[in-house]
Amino acid sequence: MLNLFGTSPRTLCRSSRRTKLIAMFVAMMASLSSGSDAAQSFTVEVQGSGSPVIMIPGLMSDSRVWQQTATELAKTHQLHLISIAGFAGQPAIKGPLLPVVKSELLDYIKTEKLQRPAIIGHSLGAFLAYDLASSAPDQIGKIIAVDGLPFLAPVFTRDPNSTVASVKAQAEGIRNFYAQMQPAQLAATMQQGMEIQARDVTTREKVQQMGAQSDPAAVGQAIYELLSTDLRDDVAKITQPVLQLGAGGALPSEAMRPAAEALYQQQINKIPQATLVFNWQSRHFMMWDEPEWLLNQINQFLAEK
Repeated sequence: MLNLFGTSPRTLCRSSRRTKLIAMFVAMMASLSSGSDAAQSFTVEVQGSGSPVIMIPGLMSDSRVWQQTATELAKTHQLHLISIAGFAGQPAIKGPLLPVVKSELLDYIKTEKLQRPAIIGHSLGAFLAYDLASSAPDQIGKIIAVDGLPFLAPVFTRDPNSTVASVKAQAEGIRNFYAQMQPAQLAATMQQGMEIQARDVTTREKVQQMGAQSDPAAVGQAIYELLSTDLRDDVAKITQPVLQLGAGGALPSEAMRPAAEALYQQQINKIPQATLVFNWQSRHFMMWDEPEWLLNQINQFLAEK
């Protein structure tokens, strides 16, 4: 090591002070580097070439949910497939999650010099797409929200009048509940309600596997942030076209369809150029339940001038 710093044994005593300073500097830089890695809120896989598209998965999912869609879409677009910290085996970060992801995604867009990339987000990823577009409308292109909305609470309560204040206690309770949960408990919790996630049993197994690899505290933090952030007014700043897709295949009866459409429409009413399209056969993971339909919707929307 002394030779690496150009120090000979004969000058060791005279240079011991300098050596200590160098060692402290190296240790400090190593610490900073380690902290930077730990603070990474997402990873990116780039595929294809053409106009840029950022694809963001939902809660407890990673970029694998987009594989089938990406295979075709990468033929005409440069895809940036995101995997979020704490989900599906990605290392978790401490503290806030979604605000950090949004901030670092905006930095990523600047660093990579992406010109108004389109954002395709599923569920939580759709919320992030709305957050990105309303925070930086000049930097973001078209938005495709795949069964995700600007505010989660009305989906839980089935009441469009729900507010952050009205669900505050529930949001905090959920965060605390997940923070104390073990991974095995998270996997067991996911068994409930899997029928609304996807039609096919194999697909449900994929969803469960990703969820079982997720960090419970990160999941609870994300749900808390989704319930305590209402973007319904902020989305009025979005000037680009928006395609809001809804999955209605898990509804118990056709009689519930008008209420579902009204709930989704209410959330995007303030966006100047927003279109709502429902698929009444698909459940939540539309990219697996109705892959051809979803790809057609994406291609058609992105091709429109």
